[in-house]
Amino acid sequence: MKHQHRRKAIAPTRHTAHAAGAALFYREAMEQLGLAHFERAIRLFMASLEREPGRVECWCGLGTALTGANNLAQAAKAFQTAITRDASHAAGFSGLAGVLIKQGLFDQALEPAQAALALSESVPQAALHIMAARIHCELGHLDAALAALSCAIGLEPENAEAYLALGILYEQQGKPIEAFHAYQKTLSLKPHDAAAYNNLAGVLVTLDRLDLAIAAARMAVALKPDNPDVYLNLGLALRLHRDEEEALATYKTIVALKPDHGKALVELCHHRQHACDWDGLPAQQEAAAAHSYRKGEIVSPFAVMTASASPHDQLLCARAWGQRFGNLPGAPLRPYARIASARPQRRVRLGYLSADFYHHATAMLIVGMLEEHDRTRFELFGYSLGADDGSPLRQRLVATFDTFVELRTLSDEAAARRIYDDEIDILLDLKGFTQNARVKILAYEPAPIQVNYLGFPGTMGLPFIDYIIADAHVAPLDHEAFYDEKIVHLPHCYQPNDRGRVVSDTIVTREDCGLPEAGFVFCCFNSPYKITPDVFDIWMRLLRDVPGAVLWLLEPNRQAAGNLRREAAARGVTADRLVFAPFVTADTHLARLRLADLFLDTAPVNAHTTASEALWVGLPIVTYSGETFASRVAGSLLRAIDLPDLVTTSWVDYEDMALRLATDQQSLSQIRDRLQVARLKSPLFDTVRYTRNFERALLHMVARRDAAQAPEAFALPETI
Repeated sequence: MKHQHRRKAIAPTRHTAHAAGAALFYREAMEQLGLAHFERAIRLFMASLEREPGRVECWCGLGTALTGANNLAQAAKAFQTAITRDASHAAGFSGLAGVLIKQGLFDQALEPAQAALALSESVPQAALHIMAARIHCELGHLDAALAALSCAIGLEPENAEAYLALGILYEQQGKPIEAFHAYQKTLSLKPHDAAAYNNLAGVLVTLDRLDLAIAAARMAVALKPDNPDVYLNLGLALRLHRDEEEALATYKTIVALKPDHGKALVELCHHRQHACDWDGLPAQQEAAAAHSYRKGEIVSPFAVMTASASPHDQLLCARAWGQRFGNLPGAPLRPYARIASARPQRRVRLGYLSADFYHHATAMLIVGMLEEHDRTRFELFGYSLGADDGSPLRQRLVATFDTFVELRTLSDEAAARRIYDDEIDILLDLKGFTQNARVKILAYEPAPIQVNYLGFPGTMGLPFIDYIIADAHVAPLDHEAFYDEKIVHLPHCYQPNDRGRVVSDTIVTREDCGLPEAGFVFCCFNSPYKITPDVFDIWMRLLRDVPGAVLWLLEPNRQAAGNLRREAAARGVTADRLVFAPFVTADTHLARLRLADLFLDTAPVNAHTTASEALWVGLPIVTYSGETFASRVAGSLLRAIDLPDLVTTSWVDYEDMALRLATDQQSLSQIRDRLQVARLKSPLFDTVRYTRNFERALLHMVARRDAAQAPEAFALPETI
């Protein structure tokens, strides 16, 4: 019998077994990574690397899994290890760049992103160009970002992500129409892209197409209902569309999804202020501050100004907002030498930048001053960012300027270039951080002197704004630490007024306005968001202490009206003692104001234009002056009209003053008599006097600039 010889089995070496095990763990890790099971993937990648630590793709996989688990520091180390082991591996560089982007370290992300692109030249990848474009965009290298996206689209003409990034780039360039088309292209390629719908909604808000913005935002929410960020543009569009109840509900949804969402908390609190929805509001406002601007997050400075009585908080918020204006290509434009050398041959050129050159409170204040400017010394340029409402006030405003320029359709950079080309000496921004402001125009620094004036009562916290126009009351020099601008004190009051404001000849009666024939009429025509629970407490005590008295308020939105009546009832005051005044024409409003007996002011935001309106028709105001510019405006007006005794610095004194004037007819009559005398004799409504002082302040700024001296704070003495 023939014997069969068996081949002797060869035992696997330790290296071969480890390699096989490493490969098995790697395959399983990649499967888990594809399923977004990041923690399992991390364990499996680690097991693979224990057996085969030199496997570069495994280090890259580990970095990707750690990134998915939001362990960014360890992810960066994993990608660095991959690069160290094989500097020709593009995935290591691209992974590291992605982690650095997530950490907000865009300046550090650029080098590895470029290295990844260089290593992948043989196999072009549009995704790498898109990544590079995003980095360039964040660093303000907008031309480089556009070039990178052009490469991406050239490689993959149907790449939806490239068009999404292009839309973001156009938005950063201040080109909303181009951004709109880019997002539309994204959605044609990827119809269910929530980010594209969300960004499209934001652009439509900028274009004032609110119905379409709401529709786009609703699509984003439907696609990503668990993502709190997609609700932000919906809330904004609803608010601007005056759908207050749904806007409020939208911000509540965001906070329910993410209780520490700083931006949503700030907006929610601001909406609750508009609705006079006060239950638990102070605690929520404190939480909003802790989770937003106090951590450097960018949130609305206007919303914070209305909520916070702290000038330090307002400065922190303004500075955080200003972070978005760094690294602009082509900035600064500031034409110092060119303008200084040309000035002896021409008048000083003043540029007024605003979206409010129409029937608007700011326009009502400033139009008389514009008309009184000395045209032998000054040349006026109006730069309009807003629409033409066709009103008589619009026509009057346009006529005041030597040159009136529509900038609304221009990009921020193009608008700044137009101002630069006009050789403006002083650019006065009338918007600050209010609605429809375009601060990026000022960030390009198109004028050698840039001034924060009238529109925003507080610091803008921006290094490219040189001065803020103020007075000794609204911004005392011992408050300098809370302003990044240099403070300029006009002699009496920072606010201009039009001495020619018309009061309707139509006789308006108490009956016409729903007011009782007899009884004291307290009033406050400030916007509802300015009313706080604390000041409302005082008002209700006054109504209880003054039998038959009523409180006359500007008619708010439906939510606010209902909430105010409910809050009054909770304080023992029946709803019929609150009377709401509908919106009427400006001249009719001035006429009906005469029916009131005493104007009760608010804080931390005082009456501004509403205060000057009341004083113009002879209605006394009791105000409280706090620590911020916005809380000291009415006090400034009262001091300028020789009624400083109506300015209080404690709420106890405020209440005592209001009660005394409401119950002592002789004291109130004396105040009214003083106001009637001062109305046309005091500085507040002397438009010519104000204008001459304002011009002297501007000329002082120009003289310093011509002498190559840095801006400085100064107080202008009265010489007229």
